[in-house]
Amino acid sequence: MARSHSSSHTHRDSVPVSPSLAQTLAENSPPVATGADRRLVWISVLAVVIGLVAGPVAKVLLELIHFFTQLFFYGHLSFEPATPAQHHLGAWVILIPVLGGLIIGLMARWGAKAIRGHGIPEAMEQVLLNQSRIPARITLWKPLSSAVSIGTGGPFGAEGPIIATGGALGSLLGQLLHVTAVERKTLLAAGAAGGMAAVFSAPFSAVLLAVELLLFEFRGRSMIPVALAAATATSVRYLLLGSDAVFPMAAVAPAAFQAMFGYALLGAVIGLLSVGVTRVLYWIEDGFERLPLHWMWWPALGGLAVGLVGYVAPATMGVGYELIQAILNAQMGLTALAFLCVMKFLSWSIALGSGTSGGTLAPLFIIGGAIGGCAGLIAAHYVPALLIDPRVAALVGMAAMFAGASRAFLTSVIFAIEVTHQPNALMPLLAGCALAYLVSSLWMRNTIMTEKITRRGVRVPDEYAADPLGQVTVAEVYTPDPVTLNVEDRLDKVRSWLLQGDRQSHHQGFPVLDGQGLLQGVVTRRDLMALDVEPDVEVQSLIQRAPVVVSIHHSLRDAADHMVRHGVGRLVVVEAANRKQVLGVLTRSDILKAHQRRLGEQDTRLRTFSLRGNR
Repeated sequence: MARSHSSSHTHRDSVPVSPSLAQTLAENSPPVATGADRRLVWISVLAVVIGLVAGPVAKVLLELIHFFTQLFFYGHLSFEPATPAQHHLGAWVILIPVLGGLIIGLMARWGAKAIRGHGIPEAMEQVLLNQSRIPARITLWKPLSSAVSIGTGGPFGAEGPIIATGGALGSLLGQLLHVTAVERKTLLAAGAAGGMAAVFSAPFSAVLLAVELLLFEFRGRSMIPVALAAATATSVRYLLLGSDAVFPMAAVAPAAFQAMFGYALLGAVIGLLSVGVTRVLYWIEDGFERLPLHWMWWPALGGLAVGLVGYVAPATMGVGYELIQAILNAQMGLTALAFLCVMKFLSWSIALGSGTSGGTLAPLFIIGGAIGGCAGLIAAHYVPALLIDPRVAALVGMAAMFAGASRAFLTSVIFAIEVTHQPNALMPLLAGCALAYLVSSLWMRNTIMTEKITRRGVRVPDEYAADPLGQVTVAEVYTPDPVTLNVEDRLDKVRSWLLQGDRQSHHQGFPVLDGQGLLQGVVTRRDLMALDVEPDVEVQSLIQRAPVVVSIHHSLRDAADHMVRHGVGRLVVVEAANRKQVLGVLTRSDILKAHQRRLGEQDTRLRTFSLRGNR
């Protein structure tokens, strides 16, 4: 293995080149890239296991929410579905979320502080900073704390907590089996996708969510296990809860041409509103940070706001999936929708800003759906020629709010279709979510998912592009016919040649060939000029280890990674069939020059676009 030499050459640690040089050269060549291997099969099997577990875990979480709702609002020990909106507690209802906030604070203080927050941002942070290692205790504390939070009236959905719990399960399995960090990230994403798929019966959007918010890449080696986990979890959901749409709607007709303009405009407006929603949420969170109280007490203060709002508007308490159903089927009037939108936003933003355990998806869907529903009713009444369907407008509003706030564009579009089984809504969703994404990107740098961790100094990838180094082969940039040395060359003569300073002697490394012109090793200028070496020795004696090689068919990404693994700045380019046959040399400068050419082409296109725009 070639490495940088130390500054001292008193003890040279020379390693004789192995007689089986061909085998050593094969080992010192980058691995051949393959689309799939046994390791991928193994990770896929683990992902299926995670998917099998995610379904029952989602079911247990929903049952726990029902249990705590029955316990705190009705005094029953029951797992029957229940909603806080039908309580008969009167003003006493204000205290229920306060009690829940106190319990959450105690859980976070003495159990696991990481249960605080949305769930998804915390998982993103572990992926980016901690090699996808989520503490095992989160697997228990996150769903339990979320069930208490929602069961005591918290205005959150179950999807955020189950995504975080599924991710924790995947991470835990990866830690127990000692897989690589990349594989552990895949298992974490598989667990998160499995959790979302199990809750919403939305496997495709669950995969997209994992890609856009957790994997930060788009390649088969990560998506295949995630897809298998999502498909498995959805199948388990079908077995436990049925295969009906989560939010069924009466069939909608394809959007008329003129209606598309209305849906696109609605998406743009909601994109702007999503910026406001995000900024207000973090403004409230900053306000709690300035309070002269320990953070353990903040969820109780947030619970007080939930209770006060819930006393005025009981429908704002709890998961609110029945509200999404009513909004999407135009079962609420204009005044009711507007009131629900304001009250839900007020309750949710204060509660989440207080640091309690809860999610963002369902509240954003309700807020965006209510805005879209209002816009649809107004357009249908005052501008009937546009042929706007209030139900489709509500669906576009729901998806566009999430697209603008999270920038998970593809997830938003496909999710809206999967949970409603309305393929005819595809075009309005594409237009609305695209405009929401565009407007949000223009007005807000971070998202509701990344603002918190960005403030901690974490840089979150926001674009996924093909690796330019992976698109260029070594054959396109390497230096052919390199300057070489012979194994029998005397060191004193080589040093004299180096000191002459001609152009060919300026290289930092030289392949060493035998009498037949076959590669035997590499020596560096530093080796040749070392003071502790006798000048009458042959160059062959300076070869310390087998050379690190690459073929002309490898990509520059393969070559760059190979350089890093072996700690070298140059690779000998050899024939793929005969690794002793030298073709040339590839240096770090060659790789940088290729990258520079790509940047030059990009800058040229930008300048051309700019000049055309100025005409």
